[in-house]
Amino acid sequence: MKSIDLLLSARWIITVNPENAVLDHHAVAIDNGRILDILPDVEAERQYRADRRHDFDQHALIPGLINTHTHVAMSLFRGLADDLPLMEWLEQHIWPAEGRWVKEGFVKTGTELAIAEMLRGGTTCFNDMYFFPDVTAKVADLAGIRATVGMILIDFPTVWAKDADEYLKKGLAVNDNYRNHERIRTAFAPHAPYTVSDTPLERVQMLAEELDCRIHMHIHETAFEVESFHKETGIRPLQRLEKLGLLGPRLLAVHMTQLTDGEIQTLARNGVSVVHCPESNLKLASGFCPTAALSRAEVNIALGTDGAASNNDLDMLGEMRTAALIAKAHSQDASALPAAEALRMATINGARALGIDDETGSLEIGKAADIAAIDLSRLETQPIYDPVSAIVYAASREQITDVWVAGEPLLKNRELTRMDIAQLQSEAQSWQHRIAP
Repeated sequence: MKSIDLLLSARWIITVNPENAVLDHHAVAIDNGRILDILPDVEAERQYRADRRHDFDQHALIPGLINTHTHVAMSLFRGLADDLPLMEWLEQHIWPAEGRWVKEGFVKTGTELAIAEMLRGGTTCFNDMYFFPDVTAKVADLAGIRATVGMILIDFPTVWAKDADEYLKKGLAVNDNYRNHERIRTAFAPHAPYTVSDTPLERVQMLAEELDCRIHMHIHETAFEVESFHKETGIRPLQRLEKLGLLGPRLLAVHMTQLTDGEIQTLARNGVSVVHCPESNLKLASGFCPTAALSRAEVNIALGTDGAASNNDLDMLGEMRTAALIAKAHSQDASALPAAEALRMATINGARALGIDDETGSLEIGKAADIAAIDLSRLETQPIYDPVSAIVYAASREQITDVWVAGEPLLKNRELTRMDIAQLQSEAQSWQHRIAP
């Protein structure tokens, strides 16, 4: 028998591999943080002797969920200015609040709060865009989660930087610090076409090629944004980005609620990934990302929550369900975006968008052991005819019991192993009293 670190057996293993295989009564053998084998329970008993073993006879094991668009520190603004359209929400409430409150301590506590919430919901990787990315990266590292941290870029001065040169200089310093990290990566994060001018975007395009980094950007979020830009320049924002050379496999285009058929073909032709944030778009009345049409064009679609200030949670199980239901209603096709595809959007598609699909996003031999266990024995998910359908359409994040990142348990029987919930709750309440006494 071969000695290994960890053996996880389960009623179902939902691999999200190219065949979407769902395996009954199988086990995942894990050693040195990676998946060594996936095989029937009885074979695992004969072949492996594990230092630690867990039997999940009523659970499904799924790849850790990937939240491909976040502003994690904004968890401290959860519920601050609800039920408002995007530009009023931003200009009259969020930007003034950020100007007053966002400093290193705010970002530290907001990021900790968000990571704790995400881990308890089965998320093992997030892609962020916010100020003080150095703080976000440090907190993510200490928490044990996987993250891509955005090198934020905006034309106007903020607490993080005074101009484009300083944004890029500080961002590149973060990139240098985490260049060889096993879990933390960086991406360029120009905020949006309406907040970043041509010259900085040209530099981002050049640096992204040089450093092999992704580019993470809000694009075509609202009709007002697109129409205003077209009225001012005579072209749509996506056309501008194409002229600047930003359309390509490195680009994560977030929201994309306003797309023509021609633009969908442009995205497909250039290999751009779209990051769909259904619940944030619904809450801000931003519009509907045409996921059915994008899927038919074979565009890679990932899934994100956006920040908790506009969602108001970081629940990827909820996003999967909402994404699937919206796609059906918007396309008037009940077969649009089936459950298995929604799960792919929340896992391997996000990994592909971030350029880490060789490392995570599916349960396959050789990949990192980023895994979530979900208890499907609850009354609310009975009976079970299809475990993937049960997860997407019926399960809640409270049914996530255990989470591993690179084989390390970060959630164990609903308890976080590296984070103190009582302390986080106290710190969050302290910020609440300061922000809105």
